[in-house]
Amino acid sequence: MATVETAARLHFGFGNLSLAHERLYGSFGVALTEPRLRVAATPADGVTADDAAAREYAERAAAVLGVPGAAVSVEERLPRHVGLGSGTQLALAVYAAVARANGVEPDVREAAPALGRAGRSGVGVAGFERGGFVVDAGHPTARFTTDRPADGEWRVPAVVARHELPEDWRFVLALPDADPGRSGDEEEASMRAVVERADPAVADEVSGVVSRRLLPAAAEGRLAAFGDAVAEIGRLNGAWYADAQGGVYRPPVGTVVEELSACPAVAGAGQSSWGPTVYGLTDAAGVDAAREAARDALAAAGVDGDVLAARVRNDGATVRGSANRRDPDAAGRG
Repeated sequence: MATVETAARLHFGFGNLSLAHERLYGSFGVALTEPRLRVAATPADGVTADDAAAREYAERAAAVLGVPGAAVSVEERLPRHVGLGSGTQLALAVYAAVARANGVEPDVREAAPALGRAGRSGVGVAGFERGGFVVDAGHPTARFTTDRPADGEWRVPAVVARHELPEDWRFVLALPDADPGRSGDEEEASMRAVVERADPAVADEVSGVVSRRLLPAAAEGRLAAFGDAVAEIGRLNGAWYADAQGGVYRPPVGTVVEELSACPAVAGAGQSSWGPTVYGLTDAAGVDAAREAARDALAAAGVDGDVLAARVRNDGATVRGSANRRDPDAAGRG
């Protein structure tokens, strides 16, 4: 049996969504320790799975790898379509498990496009590989325009910056009981509309925040400055998404962000991806106060939901292979 363990990621936003600039997208995000995903696979003559999405990825994986198949089970699951990167983590975990079960060393960066992942953001792949805080290079605008190419016809964006963040940092997550974030065809249509009318001046503002505030704070481990910077990037990205999602943050996320931001223990708060997950950055000393503030923020927004806290995951996914593997306890390569 091969097993793969990984976890959620936060997506703070994009560097550029305007066709007027040379590079499109370019993402900022961080790998977390919670919530977690665990996938197991054993070799088989065909593909079976206890989850429809896992079966689809297992079929793609078997085709990419040129192996007969695998029996796949999802033993721990990430919440789907809430802004925590569940699709990419499941796809890569299934691929890596199928590969290892069949005695093949997986290459998640090479395989991700054929699995339909990293067509915009490369943060999920980079987080699976090595964890940490990641900035990726985006895609050439001339190739992507308003539509991404067919699956398999792009490369995963290169990592242009990666930093391990301090062990005592915590991200408090508020997961409102609200409609899921956008995915699939709905997400594609929304992103196309956003890109077609995105103001290129916003990208210049984001670039300034990244180069002068975010990257120095990450390199130096300055929590307050890092939190302020990611919150500002979220607000700037919200200017691009306002028409598509009904405001700088999608309802009822705006109220949750505002209330959580008011907590003295929280350095910065924002919406991950399309939401509805809201994050707040704090540290080990402030995590209890931040959790309470997140619960109060959900109440202020008039919604139920879950609250949890996670550390930054500064290493890659754990991939344990079958007895055939020469390297039975590899991590990060998939």
